[in-house]
Amino acid sequence: MKNTCVNFNRISQSTPKKQSSLMLKWGRGTAVAQLSVYTISQILPIYNQMITARLSMYYGTAFAVIGTSMPFWPLWLQSRSLSPVEIGLIMALSVTTKTISNPLVAAFADRYGERKRIMVFLTLFATCIFSTFYWANSFWSLIAVTLLFHAFWSPNMPLMESLTMQNVRSKSLDYGRIRLWGSLAFIIGTWGMGQLLARHPIDFVYWITLALLALTFFSTLILPDNRIARSISSNSPIRIVLKDRTFIVLIVATALIQSSHAVYYSFSAIHWKSVGHSEEIIGWLWAEGVLAEIFLFMWGTKFIKRYGAVRVTTLAGIAGLIRWGIVGSTHTIEALLITQLLHAFTFGAAHLGAIHFISQRMIPSVSATAQTVYSIIVGLTMGVSTWSAGLLYADLSSQSYLLMAVMAGGGGFLGSTLKKKH
Repeated sequence: MKNTCVNFNRISQSTPKKQSSLMLKWGRGTAVAQLSVYTISQILPIYNQMITARLSMYYGTAFAVIGTSMPFWPLWLQSRSLSPVEIGLIMALSVTTKTISNPLVAAFADRYGERKRIMVFLTLFATCIFSTFYWANSFWSLIAVTLLFHAFWSPNMPLMESLTMQNVRSKSLDYGRIRLWGSLAFIIGTWGMGQLLARHPIDFVYWITLALLALTFFSTLILPDNRIARSISSNSPIRIVLKDRTFIVLIVATALIQSSHAVYYSFSAIHWKSVGHSEEIIGWLWAEGVLAEIFLFMWGTKFIKRYGAVRVTTLAGIAGLIRWGIVGSTHTIEALLITQLLHAFTFGAAHLGAIHFISQRMIPSVSATAQTVYSIIVGLTMGVSTWSAGLLYADLSSQSYLLMAVMAGGGGFLGSTLKKKH
């Protein structure tokens, strides 16, 4: 307004000829300014959509890998003549490997403010290592390849969550709408693999997963190359994160709820097949659970804003107590169809609560470390739970779900002890 008044004063104090010239220049300047504002207002949403698409593509390919392998990888291991205890140990090692590799990668990433380049390197090596499963036929060779693969694969997701949440904050993007593409890819991968295995040998799990890993590598090449500001604090990022008691309590609560899925992740396909459900039905059941998760992610941001991370985490624990209690008591298709809907809360709500909590509470310069601490605590808890699941399932079969119900309920109770304002 001040500049406008100055321009009018200059015009009014000039000669008629100069007034015409100044009016023309002023009009052109105003038009250019209006055009610039209009152009930016039109381009900015398109630019944000492109960022959203690039982030979503990584989630899509990475979770397609998980969707095709997680439900059926135990069956592939079983085809290599492994016992339930050996399968449980390998599945546990695949989770606990992150406790070593993830902190090292996160410390490097936060120190140099890097995300994309590290992910490109890690995904390339993970793909190459996974290909060697083709030649792994013994228990010990399978363990060796599993350890190496997950050492390079596991650190990617904390880096991706950090990169995504930085873009969510700086560009006002919707995390749930980005992350749901991962869940959608998971559901397609799970359903598709179930269809394939109904007609083809179990080795298709290996070949499809390998192809999807290669696609994930290419998706890292188009990620936004954001640089995270380094911390100016004299404390190390890990010290800043671990000093936050509220953060630790909520993450432990989330870890208990997430880890209550151990029997489900490792032995649901084996158990459901043993009681007469086909691979196709198993694929549909897994797909149903993730479909429910997708619906939650679509409105996840509003859900979190309304109830807060703590209430959402508590709700997830209660849902786990109900879900695993029912699954441990019956395997009828009607009961499974109902309980699979609760996956929206036992996984989806717990994950949304933790991710938004970290984003709101932690500064960007320690975000990779915070995400990694989250993944490590979940990884350690899941590793112990998965290893225990192998022992429990060998002795108790489906009743091992009842102990998972206790674990989920404990996580919900722990979350309820925190102040609801978070």
